Amino acid sequence: MLKRIRSRVPGRGNGPWILVSAVGVALIATPFAVAAGEGRPLDGGARNPSPDARRAYTKETEIIASVNTYGTRQSNKSSNGGGAVYGCRSRSGGTPKGNEPCVRASNLEDGRAFEFNANGGPEVGSITGPATAAPFTTTAKGVATGLNADQVDGQSASEIVAAAQALNKFAFVNGADGALGEKRGATTSGRSATGIYSVDFSSDVSKCARIATITGTAAGQVATDLTDADTVAVRTFDGAGALADRSFHLTVTC
Repeated sequence: MLKRIRSRVPGRGNGPWILVSAVGVALIATPFAVAAGEGRPLDGGARNPSPDARRAYTKETEIIASVNTYGTRQSNKSSNGGGAVYGCRSRSGGTPKGNEPCVRASNLEDGRAFEFNANGGPEVGSITGPATAAPFTTTAKGVATGLNADQVDGQSASEIVAAAQALNKFAFVNGADGALGEKRGATTSGRSATGIYSVDFSSDVSKCARIATITGTAAGQVATDLTDADTVAVRTFDGAGALADRSFHLTVTC
């Protein structure tokens, strides 16, 4: 067959073989020439699809599986290397604004969309960003089981409540002898004469609002003033305006 071809080609030299070789090389090289981006197998240990940024993929690269574990798995056995890095240049607003986030997990059923797990160390993860940015937003209103939200600015909820209560001091004083009853922030009280009392507090109350009320249903009046920064003077009167021994509640709000 080859002899027959050579006998019919003028010159009977190497020309025909050069032509055949060129055609063969072209046929072999063509698939690789068009497979610079989409359609080219992944190349391990290299940048895909190419180090040339102009050859970046222009369509989604989808990996679809039907298995009862995970569709894909990425792992790194190095003691200081991570499993995966996802970078993007998406603008603000996320999916609702048509700006897809760098990472999105969507569960089309009623199970979990994500899980994070760490086997040791002082923390499971971190969220970093601008100091003025919210770490995340949520529309879920359920209770986050196991989430410790008992710290605000380094204080526990009980400490915050105690601090707030300390700003609202009160005392109940018995009219007959000036004895101090139920109290918060008040330390002592006393009666010096008919209808004249003093109540001492554990801190400065000079810039606080004072409200005193007489107990019981009989008509009467009450007045307060400061003796010094932490002592409130109280006067109680009967319905006619004369000094009278009357029990009272004193509230100081700072």
